[in-house]
Amino acid sequence: MKKSNTQKINLGLFVIISTLILVSALYFIGNRQNLFGKTFRIHVVFNNVIGLQLGNNVRYSGINVGTVKKITMINDTTICVDMLIEDKILKHLKKNAVATIGSDGLVGSMIINITPNKGTSKQLIDGDTISSYSRISTDDMLTTLNNTNENAAILTADLLKITTAINRGEGTLGLLINDTEMASDFKQTILHLKTASSGASKTIDELNKIIASIKYDKSVAAVLLSDSIYADKMKSVITNLEKSSIEIDTVLTNINEVVLGIQKGKGSLNYMINDTILIKDIDDIVKNIKEGSIRLNEDLEALKHNIFFRGYFKKLEKQKKERKK
Repeated sequence: MKKSNTQKINLGLFVIISTLILVSALYFIGNRQNLFGKTFRIHVVFNNVIGLQLGNNVRYSGINVGTVKKITMINDTTICVDMLIEDKILKHLKKNAVATIGSDGLVGSMIINITPNKGTSKQLIDGDTISSYSRISTDDMLTTLNNTNENAAILTADLLKITTAINRGEGTLGLLINDTEMASDFKQTILHLKTASSGASKTIDELNKIIASIKYDKSVAAVLLSDSIYADKMKSVITNLEKSSIEIDTVLTNINEVVLGIQKGKGSLNYMINDTILIKDIDDIVKNIKEGSIRLNEDLEALKHNIFFRGYFKKLEKQKKERKK
């Protein structure tokens, strides 16, 4: 049976279209594998290639620039991977670039990612070897998670034992939780501590107000507290006041003796004594002197009990006792 011209034409078109599709597919695959373009070869060494296969893509900064050409096992811990890279990318690659193995998506094939490193470096040449960085594999992560789960199970079991013992009232913590009387005492203790803390805070605030109210430029207390020169002068004044008090007592004694002698004698002095007006004036003077001496003694006694001068008077008494010994 002879074929018609239409069938021959259809057959010819089918052959031509199939050939074009085959050629296009071969070109596309060859282009992806860098079989037709100009390329150069670089190497990288890994401890584990994690499922990397021949023909997998090589990316530079997220762009497909080549394919895996060869995987060679050097020894039990070293694997060398040869990569074919497009020649136009060569000018961008530096010797300090770093290669890592990653996944093309969550469930995609493995790829090699080349990332530029910071700093200046020389340009790569054909046949160079770049450094690598091994990321944590999925198996390592699963192993770590397994260990974490085992530790969490042990921890949960221990916590269960502890909480069971606490609920039963075992141990110090269980006794504290289950003993209502002790809990009440503990609450009272906390309440007292709060009260004491509040009182201490108020006292500290009052002391701060007192200290803040002292004017260090004008206040006598501030001068006594901060100026050692004025403190020495104040000590000298107190010493002189004490000496003056003793001398005044001696003078009053002598005056009394003189007055008694005059009262027994004659002459103008006797006349002056018998003059009631003059005597009254002299008595008033002596009385005023005695009152002044008493007040001075009281002032000295008050100074002895003052917080600023107490130490000084104690020191003087101690020195007197040492002199008597």
